[in-house]
Parts: sequence; structure tokens; C-alpha cells
Amino acid sequence: MLIRIVKLTFKPENIPSFERIFDESKNGILAFEGCSKVDLYQDLKNPSVFFTYSFWEKESDLENYRTSDFFRAVWGHTKTLFADKPEAWSVAKVNSSTPE
Repeated sequence: MLIRIVKLTFKPENIPSFERIFDESKNGILAFEGCSKVDLYQDLKNPSVFFTYSFWEKESDLENYRTSDFFRAVWGHTKTLFADKPEAWSVAKVNSSTPE
């Protein structure tokens, strides 16, 4: 399993638009093979910064999503709202305090 973390910084006036895009897209993301969870977090000190966490069975599942028409459409709308360049990481869980 891998977790894809994406940091997104928006112009303050674009936050409601992004939240609407995320809400309308999350079920579509979950419908992709290998995606088990999608979460959205907002920075407590800078409300213009958001993080998405998506959980994928394998890297090829994430890549299938990232090369899809669905992703291109969602990303096309989202990137117009940015105040800063997005950052992304693919990570694997090493340890956890919760049982699996």
C-alpha cells in the first residue's frame, strides 16, 4: 500500500471553489481500482494550505488514476485556483499506533 500526499496552496478567494471540486470528485477518485480512501486536511495556521491523502493498493493503481481523463479534468479545474506550486509525495507506512 502507498499513500499519496499532495500539498495544495490556494488563493483565499478560491478555497470555496476547491472545496466544492473536492467534494464533487472524491467519490470518483474512490471508484478507481486500488483506491481505498481519500482524505482532505486543512492547515490550522494557514487556512489556504490543504493536504490530500489518498490510499492506493499499488503504485500502478495510482498511475492509472493520474493518467486518466478524470484526473486531467479535475486537475485542470483545480490548478487554476493555486497561489503556489503544489507538492506531492508517495509514502509507505512504516509504523502505526493503531492496529490494522
